Amino acid sequence: MRHKQRLHREHDPRVRRSLVAGLVCALLLIVSGLAVVGLRVQQVHLGYQLDALRAERGRAEVLIRQLEVEVATLRSPARVESRARQLGLTTPNPQQVRMAREFVAGGSGQASTTGRRVAATLPTRSFVMESLLP
Repeated sequence: MRHKQRLHREHDPRVRRSLVAGLVCALLLIVSGLAVVGLRVQQVHLGYQLDALRAERGRAEVLIRQLEVEVATLRSPARVESRARQLGLTTPNPQQVRMAREFVAGGSGQASTTGRRVAATLPTRSFVMESLLP
């Protein structure tokens, strides 16, 4: 009878180490490639966002210019005068005009000038209540 002989083969530890080292290097190469691709995709996405924001800024600047022109038009003295005439307002008489120094700054009371001194008078309670009523 013959016995089957089995071959016994010892594994070389250097082969296993080189295989593991090769797999680790391949894995690092794949991960770094994916990272580069991911960063490039993010860069393109941010570029699109930047273009959209620049376009929005341009539209906002155009709108601001249009609004500035509209405000200047609405504040023009000729327009204010024509609108005042439409509302029935007229030029005041000289007796109706008061100089700005006759009024107290920051308050609603009037000041009377006596010589070089200014004496302020506060508004009455009824005046304040009437001004608050709708």
